Amino acid sequence: MDNLYLIAAIGQNKELGKDNNLLWHIPEDLRFFKETTLNKNIIMGVNTYYSLPKRLPNRKHIVITHQNRYLEDTLIFHNIADLLNYCETSREEFYVIGGAKIYAQLIEYVSKMYLTKIADSKEADAYFPDFNENDFLKEVIYSDEYEDIQYKRLIYTRKK
Repeated sequence: MDNLYLIAAIGQNKELGKDNNLLWHIPEDLRFFKETTLNKNIIMGVNTYYSLPKRLPNRKHIVITHQNRYLEDTLIFHNIADLLNYCETSREEFYVIGGAKIYAQLIEYVSKMYLTKIADSKEADAYFPDFNENDFLKEVIYSDEYEDIQYKRLIYTRKK
């Protein structure tokens, strides 16, 4: 799907988070996330929604959950098929922002992934899903270091 993307920061063992929190807080990477998703649709699971410190301004929040909930100013889908149909009929851009289960369910449909790979390992209870790197063209677009931890940002573009 040409308008569905994924964005994540992962550790060297594909760690995403622990106890519904991020493992790393790299200011430059958080700025990249903000700039990339600003004025876009962000797709997440309900746990990720509740983990946000506040609603992220200037973004349309979309939550996938089996629970019957009302979340103010949030579009809710109860299954992946309805979400994909909604994305497919839109000209807008959609960014999958987590958590691990949502990444795993949607990774096969994304056309691009923005992955920040952090050369560090921490205890985690949520991991980024395995995927076939041969399905993508890979390009390093940025690398840096923060507090002695090296990281690099890659764009994975799905091969046609």
